[in-house]
Amino acid sequence: MGLDEKDRKIISILRKDGRASYKEIGEALGFSIMGAKKRTDKMMEESLVKVEGGVNVDALGYHAALILIEIDSQNMKNVLGRFERCPRVVNLFTLLSGYNLAALVIAEDQTTLESETLEKCSLRNQEGIRRSEFYPIGEIHYTPFLPVREELFTGSERDAPCGVNCGECPRYIEDKCLGCPATKYYRGFEPAG
Repeated sequence: MGLDEKDRKIISILRKDGRASYKEIGEALGFSIMGAKKRTDKMMEESLVKVEGGVNVDALGYHAALILIEIDSQNMKNVLGRFERCPRVVNLFTLLSGYNLAALVIAEDQTTLESETLEKCSLRNQEGIRRSEFYPIGEIHYTPFLPVREELFTGSERDAPCGVNCGECPRYIEDKCLGCPATKYYRGFEPAG
């Protein structure tokens, strides 16, 4: 199924305000509330659109980077599985080029971002990696909202989802990394209150 002009208008409205009411959508399209609901729900049921929260990485002071990796095909699946629940990986992309894997990653500070390129928990230090490039991002244009997977920031695990124990990491011990947000070692949580 493709998108028509009305579908694109609904998506535009939801991109501006994911909490827009069916009344607001209907008024913009000349539909009733039920017509807007039916059209929007159909797109969601068919997985053509999803409304979710994005995190303003600029406002939080997060640092982002792109990592390009060339990995052999035998280890690609292992790496994808190992980092599937990594809270710092915003997204992984397979590429159709010399570099066949790309990652968008975030960290709360510069030294933690450096750990993502240097330590055992780094995508760049996995078995089967032939070469890699690490590009810290200066500015994010158009929208600072990224789909950071905050649900993985549990602070409860002994080992990170990638299998590394932060408590044994030299950079963590030297206060050069906040630790993995999924582990009990994580130093980045703000006190509730």
